[in-house]
Amino acid sequence: MNIIETIILAIIEGLTEFLPVSSTGHMLLAKAAMGMSEDNPFIDTFIISIQLGAILAIVLMYIKHFLQSWDIYFKLFVAFVPTAIMGFLAYETIKSVLFSPIVVSVMLIVGGIVLILIDKRVVNSKGMDAPLEKIPYKNAFLIGLIQTLSMIPGTSRAAATIIGGVFNGLSKKQATEFSFLLAVPTMFAATGYDLLKTPVVFTSHEITLLLIGLAGAFVSAWFAVKIFLKIVENYGFKHFGYYRIVIGILFLIFIA
Repeated sequence: MNIIETIILAIIEGLTEFLPVSSTGHMLLAKAAMGMSEDNPFIDTFIISIQLGAILAIVLMYIKHFLQSWDIYFKLFVAFVPTAIMGFLAYETIKSVLFSPIVVSVMLIVGGIVLILIDKRVVNSKGMDAPLEKIPYKNAFLIGLIQTLSMIPGTSRAAATIIGGVFNGLSKKQATEFSFLLAVPTMFAATGYDLLKTPVVFTSHEITLLLIGLAGAFVSAWFAVKIFLKIVENYGFKHFGYYRIVIGILFLIFIA
């Protein structure tokens, strides 16, 4: 793995992690497109680790939510529990059966169709006026329950939680921001668990690549989130649906 590949993967991670387009799917497809070896454990560890850069971007952008009230921690914990349980029980199955370019491509297409079909509902959604810290526990839990669907690679954690939020009474902006905040415990736990399952001793060169990847994911995630919020507020989600369908079809053709 060279520096150019490192930068490409880092940018892809940051740009896609919080958008409803599936960062995991894009990373798997990018690996396949660049012909990266499936037998290199460092590449998988790198892809997992640089998620921490994207997480840090969200923590800093939404630091006020984490500092002003304990309520948000309780709501995020309730939303996180279903994913934690499902991830612990199904980890091996997901890793061994579902992590393939074909599954990712199909789920990108299916998810794109869903985003287009519900876009009108999302755009017209007014939602509750309460701040994120005041979201009812029931709504937080249901959003977390829907988030478990995102463990199928290509589905998109962001898409699942945003759609779940809108269908649980949140406005599109509230649903999007709650999705960002829920990403912090979800991704941190998933990253930590993955790293425990795949321990690697890093060389000095690999440590350098990791630092570059973390920085690249942080910067690209910061800009992606800023732009994404404006797009969602003004145009909804249908354009992301079209993108998912196109990219899914292109990769099915590439695989074939």
